[in-house]
This record gives sequence, structure tokens and C-alpha cells, in this order.
Amino acid sequence: MQIKAKKSLGQNFLIDKNILKKIVSVGEISRGDNILEIGPGTGNLTEYIIKSNPNTVIVVEKDIGLSKILESKFKNQIKIVNKDILKLSEGFYKREFLAYGNLPYNISTQILAYWCLSKKIKFKKLILMFQKEVADRIIAKVDTKNYSRITILANWKFSIKKIFDINPECFSPKPKIKSTLLEFKPKNNIAEIQNPKNLEYITRIFFGQRRKMIKKNFKKLFKDFSDVSKSIDIKLTDRPQNISIDKYLKIVKEFEGKSN
Repeated sequence: MQIKAKKSLGQNFLIDKNILKKIVSVGEISRGDNILEIGPGTGNLTEYIIKSNPNTVIVVEKDIGLSKILESKFKNQIKIVNKDILKLSEGFYKREFLAYGNLPYNISTQILAYWCLSKKIKFKKLILMFQKEVADRIIAKVDTKNYSRITILANWKFSIKKIFDINPECFSPKPKIKSTLLEFKPKNNIAEIQNPKNLEYITRIFFGQRRKMIKKNFKKLFKDFSDVSKSIDIKLTDRPQNISIDKYLKIVKEFEGKSN
């Protein structure tokens, strides 16, 4: 049966069998693992995940037509959740999932940010595919043009490794640009902050004016902005992309300390 991909949902189905096998192998699935797959589409990756004999496979597919195809194809081998991933509450993530996903471009950073900012959601590992330009931002280094809010949010919580790029020819329909597979492993010791939403708030303020010097942002956050910048060893003439992840976390801690 020919399935027409929906542009509105950012659908591009991965069809290269060698790439599908490689993606599954990165997860090193064991029998006790509970798998969560986001946007399984026609189930091409799901098929190889099932062959790895995990404990359970739960797939989240927003498209009702694709959900019916998955149901027919896999029957009781998987549990299908026909919902928007962004509308699932933290209660959905009661288990520690090993997650796979080809994340739609228009919401990929939103999904990742939601997972990063939740204190309740725990993962064994994430194996996620993004459009290459998004992946480049996630793994960007400080002092580069790709360094951004999502770099800070993701690297605060996870150790991230680029696995490989995937060419447009591996998909149907062919996207216009390359994709990139990233592996996310939860860090054992993350810098403790009282409320992760404060990290989101502060990075939004800074990167809302990424070309401008940060003095104005510091003034917005702290009355004693000059003293705070000196204590963290940040120059007020810096731009947002010049500040390391570690220093952003120190800004959050200062902010939380003064808000109490």
C-alpha cells in the first residue's frame, strides 16, 4: 500500500535497510528494555526494534492513518499511542524508556527541550534523528554561530554523541537536506538547579538578542549585575554565544539564590 507522507507533519520515511539496522544497533537493546519510538511512520524502524526482543515497544504516532497501518502490521507486538507527543503528560513517562525517534523538524527542539526541562522524565538513552542543521546546533561548541539555547538545555542533561549523517536518498520522500543521528546518554551528575524552567527563561532572554552584548540582559536579571558578572567571570561585553554552558548554569544559580 502506497502511503503519502504529510508535509504538515514533517513526514519523511526512512527506507534504507542498512541505516535502519545501524540505528537500532546503537541502542544496544536488551530484553529488559522498554522502548519508546516517536513518529514510527510506516514501522520500518519498528520492525527491527521488535527483532531485538525488548520487553515492550510503545510507539507514539499522531497520524491516525499511520496508526491503523501499524496496528494491522504489528498487531499485539506493540502498543500504539495515537497522540501528539507534545501533549503527553509527564505521567506517561513512568518507565525509564530507551527512546528512538525521527523527530519532525518543526517540533524537534520543542520535544527535546521538554524532556530536558522535566525533573520527572528519565531515559536510559535517546537515539534521535534530526535535520542536520538542528543536530549541528545541539552539538555546537561555545564561540560558534550554531551555539544556541538548545545546545545549553541538551548538554546540561545529556552527554551527546554524533553517530552519523544520513543522506536524503535514504528517505521517501527525499528531504532537501541531510539528517543526523545523535545519541544522548543521561549524565550521572548534572549541575543542580532548583527549577529547570529558570534555565529556559535565562537562555531565552540571552539568545533573544544573540548579536548584542549581554550587559542589558544582566541588568534585567540582577540589580548588582556588575558584581554578579565578576563573580562568575563573565565580561559584560560578551555575546550570548561566548558564554559556556557551565557559566549559564552559574547565572541560573545566582538568579535562584537572589529570588529566594
